[in-house]
Amino acid sequence: MTAQADLEQAQTETMTVRESIRLALREELRRDEDVYIMGEDVGLFGGVLEVTGDLFEEFGEERVRDTPIAEAGFVGAATGAAATGTRPVVELMFSDFMGVSMEQIMNQMAKMRYMFGGKTEMPVTVRTTEGGGMGAASQHSGTVHTWIAHFPGLKAVAPGTATSAKGLTKAAIRSNDPVFIFENKMIYEQEGEVPIDEDFTIPLGEASIEREGEDVTVVATQRLVSESLNAAEDLSSDVDVEVIDPRSLYPLDTDTITKSVEKTGRLVVADESPLSYGVQAEIGMRAMENAFFSLDAPIQRVGTPDTHMPFSPPLEQEVLPDGADVQAAIERIS
Repeated sequence: MTAQADLEQAQTETMTVRESIRLALREELRRDEDVYIMGEDVGLFGGVLEVTGDLFEEFGEERVRDTPIAEAGFVGAATGAAATGTRPVVELMFSDFMGVSMEQIMNQMAKMRYMFGGKTEMPVTVRTTEGGGMGAASQHSGTVHTWIAHFPGLKAVAPGTATSAKGLTKAAIRSNDPVFIFENKMIYEQEGEVPIDEDFTIPLGEASIEREGEDVTVVATQRLVSESLNAAEDLSSDVDVEVIDPRSLYPLDTDTITKSVEKTGRLVVADESPLSYGVQAEIGMRAMENAFFSLDAPIQRVGTPDTHMPFSPPLEQEVLPDGADVQAAIERIS
């Protein structure tokens, strides 16, 4: 689906990614009394990065619940609550903290529906921030979405625009499976047109063609969506670049990516996670499996080197992939 198709015949407003997510949360809290938010500083403080904002004022402490600094405890509580019929939305302050609650995620949340033969649903949503760029050092700048997407039973989405931030958040909350929303902290201030229709959702597993082109396909996630669009514009006089935001990492819209590669014959995959065993490799392999005879050049990967995120700002910028890296990858195969 093209990005424009998301907005056709919809009343929209310009808002930031942060505002888009908050609007989605507000609409779902109003829509369903079984929905509630829980996490560290999500209530009176409004979230460490201000995403939950004033929701506490409207819905109170029963629906917007501050928790202790105990990820294993409140992720486990949300898992049990989801199994008994409510729809918790958990905020993990930083994705790096997921390691603290991995027992609950990997062995309970991911497996409970399967092990109970489908008799227990697991409608839990986990929102978390990730990525570098804020000088927050290694323990607060990780990208672990590949880790979660790898586990059967879990779904993982990674919005790259304000539109997808709202549509994916609402779809995640309405899902009867556990869905992890990975929000890149550096795009919270990024603006875009967002449908204000309360029924607007984006199906999990549906990619968006953000820019149509004929010569090279770039599949980019999160912050690198806008970086890739800028790179495509800079190269527009020489190369016609198609930019795809997969939006969902699992399930992945392989069909849209395959059709694009069959058209362009070239593929660049850009994701902020470390290059080894990452999203880049998975998307590249699927493209090769499905469109091998259409490829006219080697698939290119853009990502973070296999290192932890430095605290030093110059070193952090050296490690983080950006539009220049995407442009260089395009030029290598054009």
